Amino acid sequence: MYKLYTRPGSGGFVVEAALALIDAPFQQIDVPKSEAPDPAFLAISPLNQVPVLTLPDGRSVTESAAICILLAERHPQAGLAPAAGAPARAEFLRWMAFMSSVLYPAMLRLYYAHRYTTDAEGTKAVKQAAVAEMDRGFAVVDAALRNRDWLAGDRMSLADIYLVMLVAWHPDIDMARAAWPGIERLWARLREHPLMKTLNTSHEMWPA
Repeated sequence: MYKLYTRPGSGGFVVEAALALIDAPFQQIDVPKSEAPDPAFLAISPLNQVPVLTLPDGRSVTESAAICILLAERHPQAGLAPAAGAPARAEFLRWMAFMSSVLYPAMLRLYYAHRYTTDAEGTKAVKQAAVAEMDRGFAVVDAALRNRDWLAGDRMSLADIYLVMLVAWHPDIDMARAAWPGIERLWARLREHPLMKTLNTSHEMWPA
């Protein structure tokens, strides 16, 4: 059985979605935010971050994008990603890497700005730069969604769920919805998805 370490409003959102879509039983362990973490948790998450997925064989995997790619590979019947060798597979991998290396780090710099400067007065500048970087990244994704419904191929994948999780964290959600119509169109569909509605009840990612 899988074991998922997570907390509401975290990157565990997309991993919970993946586990539900593959209909996999899992044990959920909520990890509270703490500056003095449990040493046992640090052993599987050295940066004290969620989500962490412990596999049935006991190994643990960090990084939500890596977890999503792994689950898609392990459960191909669920269609969480384009199949290996399919033309859309390259798009899926590209966008998962782009979002996890550009958008997610910008979110961390915004909400944990104190970690990214040694200047007590420098957090405002860190936050401003973070928002500028995430806006630049979302604009790139939005342009890719012009004249298409999904990021990778012709059906929903975990890349789409990952995207809406990230845009839901934007500090100015009204601006985001107006500025990026392609992302908003995709997000509007997922807001009506029964699973996303269920997960949003516990994670409160966007207004119901």
